[in-house]
Amino acid sequence: MSAFAFDRAFGGGVESPLRLDAAVMPVIRGLALGLLLACAGSIPANALDGNQPSSVEKIPLKLFKSAQQALRAGLDDLQAGDAVSSVEALTYAAEGGQLLAQWKLGRMYSRGEGVPHDDLKAYHYFDALIANYNEDEPDRRNIAAVSNAFVAVGVYCLTGIPNTEVKPDPPRALEMFQYAATNFGDPDAQYNLARMYMDGAAGLGKNNMRAARWLALAAEKHHRPAQAVLGHLLFVGDGVPRQRARGLMWLTIAKSVAQGPKDEWMRELYQKDYAAANEDDRQIAAVYLGERGKSVDAPPPPADLAPHGINAGLALLPPLPRLLGGAPMPAFEPLDEAPPPPRQ
Repeated sequence: MSAFAFDRAFGGGVESPLRLDAAVMPVIRGLALGLLLACAGSIPANALDGNQPSSVEKIPLKLFKSAQQALRAGLDDLQAGDAVSSVEALTYAAEGGQLLAQWKLGRMYSRGEGVPHDDLKAYHYFDALIANYNEDEPDRRNIAAVSNAFVAVGVYCLTGIPNTEVKPDPPRALEMFQYAATNFGDPDAQYNLARMYMDGAAGLGKNNMRAARWLALAAEKHHRPAQAVLGHLLFVGDGVPRQRARGLMWLTIAKSVAQGPKDEWMRELYQKDYAAANEDDRQIAAVYLGERGKSVDAPPPPADLAPHGINAGLALLPPLPRLLGGAPMPAFEPLDEAPPPPRQ
């Protein structure tokens, strides 16, 4: 029975609500459909699937006027001890070509500071920095970070990153170390280059004489591993002229500035060679130390006074082959901090 027939049969000719509903129903349906279609246009395409982002992910990114401004914001967060909050700004700055932001993020991912540990992401940030570096017009404010990125990429290339597309590439590692050692005088690069000559890596013939020259350059820049390895090479005279007293001098310096358990191998190497030295060796070593005009207990200069000096950072890779006599060789330790750019 239609609404109109129902009304005539039971409504006595009175216009009932049921008849009114039937009359306006098509209009209501049309309005509802139009409203639904209008609303649908503002709903994201993925809002109804099972993979929609969380409410946190929907929060819009902060707006920065420039990559330089984002870099300053990220550095401020890091200085305040809030590495997590710095990631967004540093990522924005890195995508804008800020070298220091790329280095900071590479370092953070390599250490798992403020972000999950991810060597592949670290490698890509360091590699991007190298690709963006303009050697014809270098920005001297970023030289420490650029130099360290060359060394970090070299270390990653030396053994590769397991289960990734970054495979062992010793020739490229050699190229990275040579560039940083020669162009920046980077002590980490000089030390790793010496290690490659000692190990005969990347097709190099083993050459401890050439290794000793690179170690000497790094040792003068307060590179503790270089001081210890150079001291041992000179003391035993393996592939280099034996200079027991001078070797003992470098071992003493390295031992005096050794830091924590990770430098225990330096103390062990010193104790072994000191025990093998005679009294003349020890006395002459003391004279050499005195001629250097400073106490062996004096700490190295601060990083801001030694642009390429190292700080005890993390080891990106496992220790490399062992040194003569079985003492473990140290792993690469990157520059702990690079100077931020001046505010503008």
